[in-house]
Amino acid sequence: MTPLDDLFSTDESRAEAQLEKVVTLNPADISDFPNHPFKVRQDEAMAEMVDSVKQYGVLVPALVRPKADGGYEMVAGHRRKCAATLAGITEMPCIVRNLTDDEATIIMVDSNLQRETILPSEKAFAYRMKLEAMKRQAGRPKNSAPLEPNLKGTRSNEELAASSPDSRSQIQRFIRLTELIPSVLDMVDSGKIAFRPAVELSYLSKEQQQSLYDTMECEDCTPSLAQAIKMKEFSRDGKLTEEVILSIMQEEKPNQREQFKMPKERISKYFAPGTPAQKIEDTIIKALEMYRRRERQRDMER
Repeated sequence: MTPLDDLFSTDESRAEAQLEKVVTLNPADISDFPNHPFKVRQDEAMAEMVDSVKQYGVLVPALVRPKADGGYEMVAGHRRKCAATLAGITEMPCIVRNLTDDEATIIMVDSNLQRETILPSEKAFAYRMKLEAMKRQAGRPKNSAPLEPNLKGTRSNEELAASSPDSRSQIQRFIRLTELIPSVLDMVDSGKIAFRPAVELSYLSKEQQQSLYDTMECEDCTPSLAQAIKMKEFSRDGKLTEEVILSIMQEEKPNQREQFKMPKERISKYFAPGTPAQKIEDTIIKALEMYRRRERQRDMER
């Protein structure tokens, strides 16, 4: 059925309504994008932006969309809005564009993926939001259940990779991070837990992740990739208890073993240039074994 408004409007007025408009809005009248995955940090870069806005105003228009209940919602420009607010500016230029939820989500993610510094958690939730939006645009029913984080073999997945700085498999790994509990995800963002171990830990249940977090806090340690894989396997077999987590985390890591180091120049004259390190090590071990046997032989002859 034709909407009532369309019955009493001309083609020209409808076309005009679809045109993008640059308007001046008060930042206070623009609400943030729901579940915006990118953090607006009060850092040095923000301080510089605030100073610039105080001097010149907001030069690049933000992108907003009109809300059904009145007002506007930010799509791209959250940092500019924050800078304007901190600078005490009550006006900023905005492009007003009519967008569906999915269109707005995709634009929001794409505009923020260009940032120089992005936290793993930001990428994780951004990729998941964009992929779900692309799925719906491709015909997935709006009221269907949320997508599982391990998404394979889908055309939307391939399209997302084609328009993103990361490969399809790397995007899947990022999306896995959305299964981590907040305290563990914070450790990934801060660099305390490496990316690949974090992906493996995402397969643990929430309760197991909490037990692991408590153990990491108590033991002041974080898991290596090998330890994370081992915990994932125990979890899959239904055998990952608090005791098992503690036992795995107390295992000695290869990089924690005491190592003996010798300046290369002290032994370089005994080896041809370009000799692999492993061959040098093996040769030294053999030489030491021969030396020990000779010393034992001498002791026996005395």
